[in-house]
Amino acid sequence: MTDYALVSGIEIDQRLKAFVENEVLPGTGIEPAPFWRDVSALLRELTPENKRLLRKRETLQAAIDARNERLNGTAPSPAEEQAFLREIGYLVDPPAPFAVGTQSVDPEISTIAGPQLVVPVNNARYALNAVNARWGSLYDALYGTDALGDLPPSGPYDPARGARVVAWGRRFLDEIAPLERGSHADVTSYGIEDGALVTDLGGLADPSLLAGWRDGGVLLRHNALHVEIVLDPAHPIGRDDKAGVADIRLESAITAIMDCEDSVAAVDAEEKIGVYRNWLGLMRGDLSATFEKGGRQVERRAEPDRTYQAPGGSSISVRGRSLLFVRNVGHLMTNPMMRLDGEEVQEGLVDAVMTSLIALHDVRGARANSPAGSIYIVKPKMHGPEEAAFADLLFDRVEDLLGLARHTIKIGVMDEERRTTVNLAAVIRAVKDRVVFINTGFLDRTGDEIHTSMKLGPMIRKGEMKGATWLKAYEDNNVDIGIACGLPGKAQIGKGMWAMPDLMAGMLEQKIAHPEAGANTAWVPSPTAATLHATHYHRVDVAERQRALEGRMPARLHDILAIPVAGGRNWSAEDVREEVENNVQGILGYVVRWVDQGVGCSKVPDIHDVGLMEDRATCRISSQHVANWLRHGIVTRREVQAALERMAAVVDRQNAGDPAYRPMAPNFGASTAFQAASALVFEGESQPSGYTEPLLHASRLALKAKAGS
Repeated sequence: MTDYALVSGIEIDQRLKAFVENEVLPGTGIEPAPFWRDVSALLRELTPENKRLLRKRETLQAAIDARNERLNGTAPSPAEEQAFLREIGYLVDPPAPFAVGTQSVDPEISTIAGPQLVVPVNNARYALNAVNARWGSLYDALYGTDALGDLPPSGPYDPARGARVVAWGRRFLDEIAPLERGSHADVTSYGIEDGALVTDLGGLADPSLLAGWRDGGVLLRHNALHVEIVLDPAHPIGRDDKAGVADIRLESAITAIMDCEDSVAAVDAEEKIGVYRNWLGLMRGDLSATFEKGGRQVERRAEPDRTYQAPGGSSISVRGRSLLFVRNVGHLMTNPMMRLDGEEVQEGLVDAVMTSLIALHDVRGARANSPAGSIYIVKPKMHGPEEAAFADLLFDRVEDLLGLARHTIKIGVMDEERRTTVNLAAVIRAVKDRVVFINTGFLDRTGDEIHTSMKLGPMIRKGEMKGATWLKAYEDNNVDIGIACGLPGKAQIGKGMWAMPDLMAGMLEQKIAHPEAGANTAWVPSPTAATLHATHYHRVDVAERQRALEGRMPARLHDILAIPVAGGRNWSAEDVREEVENNVQGILGYVVRWVDQGVGCSKVPDIHDVGLMEDRATCRISSQHVANWLRHGIVTRREVQAALERMAAVVDRQNAGDPAYRPMAPNFGASTAFQAASALVFEGESQPSGYTEPLLHASRLALKAKAGS
């Protein structure tokens, strides 16, 4: 049983109370008694509105469901859909033209275009990897992945592959920093004379690209991103290089999101404290992680900034760490870490208070994260402008509680729900003085697309969604609205995740489409991927691209509202089996780690043993898709149950090397994880907005309670 303390009319888990009072509040200038009093007042004021907004979601969905059942499989035209959504209050009138007014934004957000990492903050090693991914080795990224078109051979260093890596790197230097004559591939010496870069082939064609130098390194700056040519003739690579170049290091993950949401499993006070404690370590700068690597213990901490001598005789300091956002949970979930009038608190309200309180250690301290003095919070899964306005009010109240100036807390808006997409300008207008980020989350957005029109008819196959009319219009609309609302120069316009961390050649080929689309950031699954994706921002000047896009014809609401129902398609039995098995295998592979081990984000082998990044968003798509096909008779409950049992055996095999893994087969009834995965499918139609959190949280809490008893 949870032990609660009654403070200022709210029940607080004793562990959370001790953590806040003993670890978080010291150094902030805030005393416990007034803090808890103000938290209580905030919860009492905002909880009723939070619940009202959730009821409105249900009311709107019920109206859509009733209309769709009457249509009996005949999809409305986009014009009819637009008229209906406006009639029920789902679609609002767009605001008059306006420009966002956000102030005190760090350049990593306002003016530097580059990759963005998203990592579970409850894993200290991953969090620090992301912090330190501001810089990455291009040579390592090319050598150790399939970026060159093949994988490295096993065994010792392969000089032939190394030569291919070096050649790739020199071509990259020729592209971003050409010499007056010749190629970097032919240079035999780099040096600095009279504040300029010199080589045996002459200097830079554009001398202004030289940003600085230090012993063993020449720093270039191109498209606002830094690149360091590492010079070390004693290094194993440098000694075989005619110019002594040991590496090319790229400024890579410019920003990183420390995630409390989709990639985290945190269902109670114990797990939320783990989330908050790591965020505290990051904000104080003392987080560390110790692990074994190469047979020895390694301690990891955040990297320091880098100092170089600059042309003109001065010195410059270059950031060594990614600028950090923190992603809170959305408006839906509750958590037993605190109780108000006997009910669990709305988790999003507590997240806003706790993550902002913790960030005081940065904004009132050394400002190692945000020299501009801002707190950056990503707010996910908001439905429309009314919910965005509620988040704005919540941040107002948190600022008042903590004694912060208005709009110190900035907001990143995830455009990942249909009601947000179709009202995006109004959503931005609701947070116009604190918005620093809009991002298309196409995974959650696809899950919501399926759920919203669940009762209309069977959806097209999951793999066809990327080619659907609504999806391209949605991606274009995000950029068009962001530019029209004045985000360039003040905020990020972002794109979603590359979900295949082992397929870097494909990423290099395809993900350049994101900066070309006008996005000044996009998500990557690893520090290595960040380094490779950074090359795209050298090849595309995003600010120039955004200016070019200002005059294009905006994406049409008409296209966004084209519902991806399958119409009269007839799939073969093999097509159906393949689709269902692919979906349930991904669900099982993710859920078994989430429920049994508390792992919120996994590289899960798919049905073909290709590793895919899975989180609750991907699980939402898969579970909603199977639920949709079940409803419309494309597949039967018996067939789905059989597929779940077959794929459980596959997932068990794929995890056979994990000593902490608990097999699901053959005793399916005894596996809480298997039962949770099954519920996501069979109860998917009734889940709020198709979210996976309610069932996942309930299953993990039940498993923990059973283990505790």
